[in-house]
Amino acid sequence: MSAQAVRRTLVFAFALSFGAAFAVQQVQAQAAKEPKTVVLKGSPMGGVKFEHTLHTKDRNIKCDTCHHASKPEKAKTSDYQKCTDCHTKVATAPMKTKTQAAFHDPMAKKGVCVDCHLAENAKGKKAPTSKCADCHKKEHV
Repeated sequence: MSAQAVRRTLVFAFALSFGAAFAVQQVQAQAAKEPKTVVLKGSPMGGVKFEHTLHTKDRNIKCDTCHHASKPEKAKTSDYQKCTDCHTKVATAPMKTKTQAAFHDPMAKKGVCVDCHLAENAKGKKAPTSKCADCHKKEHV
């Protein structure tokens, strides 16, 4: 191999190494900006603690899957999807009648549980709402 070929190979290897190091640094810088936990506000039941890194790191979900921002720095203020857009399986209690189940299941799958459950509780009927507090915490408001 000629001296010129060796020189080109070394320059190429250096450039490749430099590029890789720069890319790693950029990924680490972006990860440092990414919040571990986010509180999603806006629900009358209180804010919801959202484990951001569970989704992005552990589950390897890309930002644009949930965020609809053209630039990553705008993601924190952009619209994001509802939990029920991806998490479609909803806990359903056994219904007393087929009619109850026929109404309850589609509504629960739309994520509108609280509308009916709070209305029923206001009428003195028992519609469980205790599980709401698992995610909706008063301190997150």
